[in-house]
This record gives sequence, C-alpha cells and structure tokens, in this order.
Amino acid sequence: MKILVVEDNARVARFVTQGLREAGHTVDHADNGRDGMFSAASEPYDVIVMDRMLPGNIDGLAIIEALRKAGNRTPILILSALDAVDERIRGLKSGGDDYLTKPFAFGELLARVDALGRRSSGGDTDRALQVGDLRMDLLSRRVTRGARLITLQPREFKLLEYLMRHANQVVTRTMLLEAVWDYNFDPQTNVVDVHISKLRQKIELDTERPLVRTVRNAGYMMCEHDQA
Repeated sequence: MKILVVEDNARVARFVTQGLREAGHTVDHADNGRDGMFSAASEPYDVIVMDRMLPGNIDGLAIIEALRKAGNRTPILILSALDAVDERIRGLKSGGDDYLTKPFAFGELLARVDALGRRSSGGDTDRALQVGDLRMDLLSRRVTRGARLITLQPREFKLLEYLMRHANQVVTRTMLLEAVWDYNFDPQTNVVDVHISKLRQKIELDTERPLVRTVRNAGYMMCEHDQA
C-alpha cells in the first residue's frame, strides 16, 4: 500500500515510517500540517496516518475536516497523546476512521493500517487466506495444505495468520512478538524461532515445497516461490 505519515516528532516519524517500509509498504512523510495537507490532497494514498497535534496553524483534525469536505475518502488513522474518551470521539467525528493513542506498539499500528487498507480496497472480509496450496479459513479456523488437514495450536494459528497476511513481505522478530504475543519480550529470546520451527514441521511435512523462508539478519518471509 501507499501510505502518508504526517508526524512532526522526528523519533516517532522515523519509528513509524521505517516499520511500515519494512512491512513492504511505500511511505511518504510530512512533518507539518501544511505539507501534510498538500500531499494528502495531491497524491492518491491507500491510508493516511495523521498526528493530531502539529506545529503551525493547521493541526491534524483541521486537515481531516478539510479533506472530507473536499470529498477525499482516504482512510485515516489518527495518532494522539490525548486519550480521553471525549477526545477520541472528537477525532472520529472530524472524519477519522480510527484513533490510536501514544505510546503504542508498532504491531498494533500495523494491524490497524492493514485493516483500514483492506476496508478501502472493497475486498471481502477476509474469510480465507491462501498462499500457494496452503489455505486458512478464518471462520472455521481450518487450515489445509492441498488435501491435507493441518492441526494447529491457537498460538501457531495466530502466527501463521500473520505470516499469510504479510505474504511476500519480510516480517521481523519484533513485529511477530508484538503481533502474536501481544507484548514485548527480551529481544534475545528465541520464542519466535522455536514456534516458526514447529510451524514449519506442520505445514512443510515430508516433501512439500517450503513456504516460510528465513531472511538472514532480518526475520522471516512467507512466499509461494523462491525469491532472490
């Protein structure tokens, strides 16, 4: 997806843009309201990540309201340190589609961005995911590889779902820890590697073509075909 990040805090902007790019997205960044407004109005984006409080005389909510009045329907995720219920309501009423308070885990931001992107694409509600001959039915929680039924533990199912949703993208161990385990582990832990190994044993039984690749010094990638 093509994503616009409007964020004046250099550290937060670097954290978000780098993470989104590592997840395979194309990202533009604006560090003030004027440039953010110009980019959002002049370029087609799949999702906009908008900081609420921006320097200058135009803040995030003013940008969102102006875009909506102009007929721009791009999904917008608001980032804000203001976590009161009234503030969230105000953000959503201004035209925002989702509201995430700071500080936040990158895994949650990525999941929300992906959800907004799926909603805007007009696709189905993700009843099933498929990579090669591996298929996951999200309603029945049934996983098959060709004609073979694969039995997974809840954590393995969640891990496989994340890998399949990000097929052909490199996902880091940190991203997997945040998305699958819901909180941060010691960065030296091998819990991800252990679960990936067990998952591979189940989905790549006997002579079936490998689908999960280890990307050295980066993480993992699920893909149907070998990639250079």
